[in-house]
Amino acid sequence: CLTLAVQVDGSEVTTVEGLADSAELHPLQAAFKKHHALQCGFCTPGILMATVDFLSQNESPTREEIAEMLSGQLCRCTGYTPIIDAIYEVSRSAEGGDAG
Repeated sequence: CLTLAVQVDGSEVTTVEGLADSAELHPLQAAFKKHHALQCGFCTPGILMATVDFLSQNESPTREEIAEMLSGQLCRCTGYTPIIDAIYEVSRSAEGGDAG
């Protein structure tokens, strides 16, 4: 939500709708649902997309590293615990399989 469309002109942009490539949810989307980490819908897409990038760079983050990554995502609806739980679960499942 902080990037103007003109700033990505000519670039490929993936939105939250592009995370799932089939009828099934992306593992992060499923984990957010499982942990009740879905909030009002304003910040959740940004959190999901930031997390996809974050996990591509750090496949096994600590809870503290996840919290630090989330510090740039302002959400008025949550205390972040369910979000951290969901991200942590997905990162741990990626160690033994595919998290997305």
